[in-house]
Amino acid sequence: MPQHKPLITAKGLTVRSGRKLLLDALDFDIFPGEALTLIGPNGAGKTTLIRTIIGTLPISGGTLHRKPGLRLGYTPQKLPLEQLIPMPVDRFMALSGERNKNKRADMLARCDAQALQSRQMSDLSGGETQRVLLARALMRAPDLLILDEPTQGLDQPGEARFYALLEEIRKETSVAVFMVSHDLHMVMAQSDRVICLNQHICCSGTPGIVAQDPSYVELFGGRAGIAPYRHHHHEHCDHD
Repeated sequence: MPQHKPLITAKGLTVRSGRKLLLDALDFDIFPGEALTLIGPNGAGKTTLIRTIIGTLPISGGTLHRKPGLRLGYTPQKLPLEQLIPMPVDRFMALSGERNKNKRADMLARCDAQALQSRQMSDLSGGETQRVLLARALMRAPDLLILDEPTQGLDQPGEARFYALLEEIRKETSVAVFMVSHDLHMVMAQSDRVICLNQHICCSGTPGIVAQDPSYVELFGGRAGIAPYRHHHHEHCDHD
């Protein structure tokens, strides 16, 4: 069935910077409508992988195939722009290419940010900035939403609010979400699948399978805090 074809397929995806190997022969797919989360230690190559998927970093080997006509929405981990240029939120939203102010206002409202339209980007709190970034990423009605540590720096209520909003939007739009996260509790609760990255894919599968995998336990210990989970289907987990 066409709707089950992957949005993204990577085979042997390798990225180098000079002689340094950043990503080592990754195989993975991202499917329509799924919530896929990428976890891994600092320096594991998570942001490198996102930059490769969105096309701002060239690959050194293997293949990366995007579904023809794929529409991507992206929220970066840090936004230097608002520190450099005074810019109201509405103008920032207009950078998405949407010229209709009412449509921009509607999307801000959908992302619980309607009161921010005339505020300066540089005056926003962390949670407000993330909701505006999400609204702008959704303006193009993406098939795939890529979020790089969207809750970094938010307190727990702000984090919970953001995840609840994201879940509502997923249900409404069926957008696939590929998210980098450091919050293991939320990852295990909110994801359909998890990829654990440390230059190579240490292990991948449903949260329950990944949480029991020796590679995951070695990297993160018991910090995910989920109950032991037995599963008869063994998904691919490779170990060094």
